[in-house]
Amino acid sequence: MRIKMCGIHVTDPAAAFEFYRDTLGFEELLAMPEHHLFIVKSPQDPDGVGLLLEPSDNPVAEAYRAGVYEQGLPAIVFGTADVRAEYERLIELGVRFTREPTADPSGISAVFDDTCGNLVQLHQD
Repeated sequence: MRIKMCGIHVTDPAAAFEFYRDTLGFEELLAMPEHHLFIVKSPQDPDGVGLLLEPSDNPVAEAYRAGVYEQGLPAIVFGTADVRAEYERLIELGVRFTREPTADPSGISAVFDDTCGNLVQLHQD
């Protein structure tokens, strides 16, 4: 058994799709704008997990998304070989970070705002 897809609740699936594709560099796995359905995948892992950019139109989902964001907690963690290089690349693209690269016993991490209601953590072992 393996994880095939996971989801992240976003305030605007179409805008999230553009950000995750055009800024972060993910690839389109599925886009059905008429159904507000957008799924991206990592170009580094083409057979890996799909990421569903899920609308937060359900009140329970929106309460969870908003609560996690308000507490400053990342909704998802993306692994990278070099957090500092990704940080510099994304800063150049105008991405707003809430935490610069920081080392601790688990590795190096940084946190940015995905512009669609979530904080995302980058992590390097």
